[in-house]
Amino acid sequence: MSSNPSNEGLKVTDKRPQFDEAPNLPVVADSNAIIFEAMKKNFTPEQIEKMMDLAERNQKNIAMQAYHKAMAEFAANPPDIEKDKKVSYSTTKGTTAYSHAQLGTATAKIQSALSPHGLHASWRTIQTDKSIKVVCRITHELGHFEETDLSAGADDSGSKNSIQAIGSTISYLERYTLFALTGIASKDMDDDGKATNGDTGPGLFEQWEIKATEVCKAAQTLEGIIQWWPDNSAQIKKELKTADAAKINNMINIRRRELKAAERSPGEEG
Repeated sequence: MSSNPSNEGLKVTDKRPQFDEAPNLPVVADSNAIIFEAMKKNFTPEQIEKMMDLAERNQKNIAMQAYHKAMAEFAANPPDIEKDKKVSYSTTKGTTAYSHAQLGTATAKIQSALSPHGLHASWRTIQTDKSIKVVCRITHELGHFEETDLSAGADDSGSKNSIQAIGSTISYLERYTLFALTGIASKDMDDDGKATNGDTGPGLFEQWEIKATEVCKAAQTLEGIIQWWPDNSAQIKKELKTADAAKINNMINIRRRELKAAERSPGEEG
């Protein structure tokens, strides 16, 4: 069988897309070092970009592994968080008493325990018209971080003003997001019913009510109480609602009348 003369001298050109083989990457994480290595080996811009992408993914993976290893080591020996803040106060509604872990103390203990593992906690706050969100983030020194968040409304219990109501909620959420992210609970946390109900301590009205009650009990003469309202009325009216300020004033006036009547009694009997 004779060959087809039309095929003689035929030249075939491969027009399939050509892909460069990935270059051997230097084991370095610093971007400047990668570029320097690439320049020495005359890599193309496309090859350098591949190197940078691979190095970035590798670095993120290393950072994530380091974070989880550090958190596992932290969890193996977590700090004890005692309820070191005892709150007890009396109002017209009765006596309230409870304990909770203070944010400052809890944070200091947890931060101290995180630090040897290259970890650090931080917070950010997001406020809307209806709620306050606190986001807690724990970051490893290599850059990987994880976070959690809690939201709640402003704690306006106890006649707090608007700023104090926001601050009370933020303080509460910071404490419990940190506990949640680290897996730590303060001892006997389940007994901390007052805090979970939003009552983190006496509000402004209760504070002034306590002060007024103490002054009334301590005053044995009219002189011992007569200047208390003039000295404190401006601050009370600034911090409290008009009706609440009137209640404090009424407490003082009742005691003043009692003392005034007691001073008159000896003369009347004579």
